[in-house]
Amino acid sequence: MSDFMSGQDKAEPAAPLGLYVHVPFCASTCDFCAFYQTKPTGNAVDRFLAGVEQEALMVSWPRPVTTVFWGGGTPGLLAPADLRRLGELVGRHAGDTPEEWTVELAPASVTEARLAVLKELGVTRISMGVQSFQPDLLDALGRQHTVAQIHRAYERIRATGFASVNLDLMFALPGQSETAWLADVAEALRLQPDHLSTYCLTFEEDTALWVKLAQGRVKLDPEHEARLYETTWATLADAGFGQYEVSNFARPGHICRHNLNTWHMHEWVGLGPSAASQHGGWRGANVADLEQWHIRLDDGQRMTEDRIALAVRQLAEDALIFGLRMTAGVDLALWRQRCPDAPWAEVDQLAQQLAEDGLAELGGGRMLLTTRGRLLADSVGLEIMEAFHATVQA
Repeated sequence: MSDFMSGQDKAEPAAPLGLYVHVPFCASTCDFCAFYQTKPTGNAVDRFLAGVEQEALMVSWPRPVTTVFWGGGTPGLLAPADLRRLGELVGRHAGDTPEEWTVELAPASVTEARLAVLKELGVTRISMGVQSFQPDLLDALGRQHTVAQIHRAYERIRATGFASVNLDLMFALPGQSETAWLADVAEALRLQPDHLSTYCLTFEEDTALWVKLAQGRVKLDPEHEARLYETTWATLADAGFGQYEVSNFARPGHICRHNLNTWHMHEWVGLGPSAASQHGGWRGANVADLEQWHIRLDDGQRMTEDRIALAVRQLAEDALIFGLRMTAGVDLALWRQRCPDAPWAEVDQLAQQLAEDGLAELGGGRMLLTTRGRLLADSVGLEIMEAFHATVQA
């Protein structure tokens, strides 16, 4: 394992360690969702919790966990007693109380009993998937909550007193005008959350929306998407939200540290079916099938999908790709020092071209994308990948 991955430099504190738990249960599948999920039936939840404990015992935990994130699926579908069981499991393996602990909740699953358990466990951050405040758009997305449930859930979350609350919103939805999107942003701001995640709708394969796109029932409009991106960024900046990543905005002191640590290429442990991990010198994911996940655990296997031995060069490539999605950009000088054998001549050439095209700014050993550049962050990421892999193939 490299010194960077271990984080054990004598002159510095240990690097962050994240824990992600994928709770795969959902009552229904939203049209846009490509995450692995299944409906809870019979004793599936009890077996899942036992499986998470079984998997956690297979991990060589290198140090106490810094941040925890429960995603899904819908973690909020778990009954209060099951949430407590999962939380106590985390406590047994995570070491000291995590500095940040996020749980994703759907508005329809928010109850006072569930929130009380999460608060007692030490959860510090709730992320609620609102998506829209427009009933017709919620229906078009296949969401199972109402606008009234959004407001009731938010009131309950705030009343419980969590340190930070995030709302997820989506734009560029089929049939959504710019006026409707700005109305959603305005309503979110009226609620005064600490953090906002605004995601442009993407069409993932094997989703209902992908089928609609293939059938011509919905269409892409890149110019419309770009306008919504820029309008959103300006609106949230005026409202006091700092943009720290293409889709993420926070009031001071409320960035999502778990995601930030992941984008900085630190280590994290993933538990549950489809959960990805990066630790112990390896990167991989669990199989995206609940029953197969149980079978492999019984065989003593985890992180079997897309498993690779991590090299610093791979981390450098990913740090550049994800770093350029962040407003602060990426420290090229730092990664040049950590990974001197990366294709820096090609990266420097690309950086100069991006700067000349008005897509990036260079200075002090850093590169960051301009507003226009962030609109093309995915394309820039592909160019970074090409620069790294061209030298491998040569």
